[in-house]
Amino acid sequence: MSLDSVKAFFAAHAPDIDVIETAGSSATVALAAEAHGVEPGQIAKTLCLRVGETTMLIVARGDARLDNRKFRDAFGGKPRMLDAEQVVEITSHPVGGVCPFGLPQPLPIYCDVSLRHYEEVVPAAGATNAAVRLGVERLAALVGAQWCDVCQEHSSGS
Repeated sequence: MSLDSVKAFFAAHAPDIDVIETAGSSATVALAAEAHGVEPGQIAKTLCLRVGETTMLIVARGDARLDNRKFRDAFGGKPRMLDAEQVVEITSHPVGGVCPFGLPQPLPIYCDVSLRHYEEVVPAAGATNAAVRLGVERLAALVGAQWCDVCQEHSSGS
């Protein structure tokens, strides 16, 4: 089970971080922000994308949108979102619970610089009602992520 693989990941790599399970769904950025008492941008959403034959995860602030030109410049092709079935097959996590933790096999993981607006972020944790709170730099370090700049500039004051 996906949530179990995430709990096992944190038990092995960061036992000081607790997986938070909520009574209701936190499957969307808005629901997650409400459930965890943070602004939508502080939710670290994980996108499962394919460019050419390469499947990757991009973790970005919750209110960020991919910039296709920046993505092409960074990765040499247009990003294709995977469908829900493919996402579960590759990550073991359901859409709404996708995260870079507890993956069945290694994938390239990238953190978008948009996350650096916050000291602490709240990514999902393998289920549509589970998340963790951790520092942005620790998130990147725990999953061996490389930093990238593939999202549109954020225009609001947050």
